[in-house]
Amino acid sequence: MAPGRGRCGGVCAPFTRHHSPFTIHDCAPVLTLPQTTTGPAATETLGAALAPQLAPGGVVALYGELGAGKTQFIRGICTALGVDAGAVSSPTFAIVQVYDGQYRGAPLPIYHLDAYRLRDLEELVALGLDEYLYGEGVCLIEWPERFGALLPDHTLRLDLVHRGVTEREVRWRTAP
Repeated sequence: MAPGRGRCGGVCAPFTRHHSPFTIHDCAPVLTLPQTTTGPAATETLGAALAPQLAPGGVVALYGELGAGKTQFIRGICTALGVDAGAVSSPTFAIVQVYDGQYRGAPLPIYHLDAYRLRDLEELVALGLDEYLYGEGVCLIEWPERFGALLPDHTLRLDLVHRGVTEREVRWRTAP
């Protein structure tokens, strides 16, 4: 097995669970958490390390206060999936940004949602944002608390926590 690669060297297909695509590529090395990052670049690097574990249909929910590094983490994921880093910004006012990424050489839509400005679940559904959770791309969500029970079972949940001026702790979050 190559260092940093799964059993297949990173070429096997993602598996399914509950009749929907599972978020983690079945043999990708699993991201070890918790980890502490020391600035925006390190947070982006950690996000990039998660990207090989994602497959079409994957959902990643990022929890954290304002300024916790959610957008930097997402920028790292997107960059690793072939999106120009300069194109990735928080969609706080637009609510959703769609980026053109790549998965094994094939086009992969990446849905970047920011639910911060949404009032409630009804508004989220009225805007059709719940449909991104079951799209053909990867869905990356800031402020996923607004989605409540709509988040699929296969959602990867991460907490980003302030640990100082530039330090952030990134850890797995258990499903509610």
